[in-house]
Amino acid sequence: MGRYMDITICIGSSCHLKGSRDIVRSFERLVAANGLENKVTLKGSFCQGLCAKHGVCVAVGDQKYSVIPAEAEQFFLDTVLPQVK
Repeated sequence: MGRYMDITICIGSSCHLKGSRDIVRSFERLVAANGLENKVTLKGSFCQGLCAKHGVCVAVGDQKYSVIPAEAEQFFLDTVLPQVK
């Protein structure tokens, strides 16, 4: 049985320009498509300290990642889904 998970997506100015809104939309769609509404909570935050990276800062639990919108779905499938299923 999987566990409950918080995913925090940076919505600060730098990450907003890198596509954080697109990542939020992708994750919302994937949470719903996989029936994870009761296992995954999506949150927004301002700077998480990875602004110099090429992508948007996404924290899955305590682990931080740099994700670009084009890779958001694959990131969710590879990183999030195995931890909550």
